[in-house]
Amino acid sequence: MAVKNLNPVTSIMDFKTFAKNPIVATLFLVLIAISYLYIDVKSTFKEQIVSQNVKVEKLEGKVEIMQITLRRTDSSLAAATSKLSTLEQLGKIQNIK
Repeated sequence: MAVKNLNPVTSIMDFKTFAKNPIVATLFLVLIAISYLYIDVKSTFKEQIVSQNVKVEKLEGKVEIMQITLRRTDSSLAAATSKLSTLEQLGKIQNIK
C-alpha cells in the first residue's frame, strides 16, 4: 500500500494536476492571491482606524478647549457691553456707533 502525500496544497497543486488542468490550477492560484490581498487590506484598514481614532480624540480635546474659550469670551463681551450701555445711559460717555 502506497502512502499518499497528506499536505493538501502540494497534493492539489502538483505538476501533474497543473499539466492536466492549467486553467483550474491558475484560477486556484489567483484565488489564493486574492484571499491574501483581502486579508492584507483588512488589516491595513484596522491600523488606519486605530490611528484615526487617536487623531479624532486629539481634535475633540482641541474643540472642547475652543468651546470653553468661546464661552469665556462671550461672557466677557456681554459684561463689557452692559458696562458700556450703563455708562452711556448715565451720560458718562458718548454713544459709540
